[in-house]
Amino acid sequence: MPGNSQRRGAVRRKGKGNTAGSGGRVRRGLEGKGPTPKAEDRPYHVAYKAKKTAAQRRPTGASTPRTGRPGSGPEWVAGRNAVLEAMEAKIPIKAAYVAEGVDRDDRLRDILKLAASRGAALLEVTRAELDRLTGGALHQGVALQLPAFDYAHPDDLLAAAQDSDHEPLIVALDSITDPRNLGAIVRSAAAFGADGVLIPERRSAGMTAAAWKTSAGAAAHIPIARATNLNRSLRAYATAGLSLIGLDATVDTTISDMAGASGPMVLVVGSEGAGLSRLVREACDSLASIPISKSVESLNAGVAAGIALYEISRQRVGALD
Repeated sequence: MPGNSQRRGAVRRKGKGNTAGSGGRVRRGLEGKGPTPKAEDRPYHVAYKAKKTAAQRRPTGASTPRTGRPGSGPEWVAGRNAVLEAMEAKIPIKAAYVAEGVDRDDRLRDILKLAASRGAALLEVTRAELDRLTGGALHQGVALQLPAFDYAHPDDLLAAAQDSDHEPLIVALDSITDPRNLGAIVRSAAAFGADGVLIPERRSAGMTAAAWKTSAGAAAHIPIARATNLNRSLRAYATAGLSLIGLDATVDTTISDMAGASGPMVLVVGSEGAGLSRLVREACDSLASIPISKSVESLNAGVAAGIALYEISRQRVGALD
């Protein structure tokens, strides 16, 4: 009868025996099934279909473009203004990418016309694919992939300078890290008759889109070599008979007073902040400064190189008269 606690089994006795459990069902449920796959790896997801479609549209044999830090793969220029400026500056282009269904404005129409006039490959991809290719950059539906720059070897640069019809003149850059300074120096080197520009492989700006643009196309007309060891290459140039002249704001001898400007030489320009490194400075045959007002601490590396190259050119012309 109800409330009859005397009935056998009506009251659960407490003790030290085993108690009922879930048999591990709760624990196994909490463990889950592992990390959630990426959207593009799930066959039922729209991102997977977009990736598959883009792969089918990629030309046979074409490699998948990569993004990353400078030197790790092809460089990308993203955004309508940046792309238009790059194309107007005639920067070399490997391929142009346009997102499907992108809104067209005057800038995009100009980009498409320039791409057609230059015969650049124009590939249409999904916006998700363009996001992946450019590493998530704000591309506004359009991006350019640039080819890797074709650097000369330091020995080939020396040989070409020695075979020229004038006294050899090479510009060497010691850790110039701003690509705009590099582009400006390349432009000045081409303008004042230098045979080439030598840059180190590490701790230096390379011929990126910014450097190409600042050079105003001069990078296509003057060889640029990249040295594994700048100091070793400079000493090899010295052994070949070229004088090493370093720009140094701390010395009293000015570029105008410098002797030997009419002979074969290498003009060495230091970094924007620290100037010439110790080993490069020791390798130089002489150092020269550019006289400036005491109210200004120093000159931009690109400006300093341009002034020095002008003075060398002026002295060489005067020596021929």
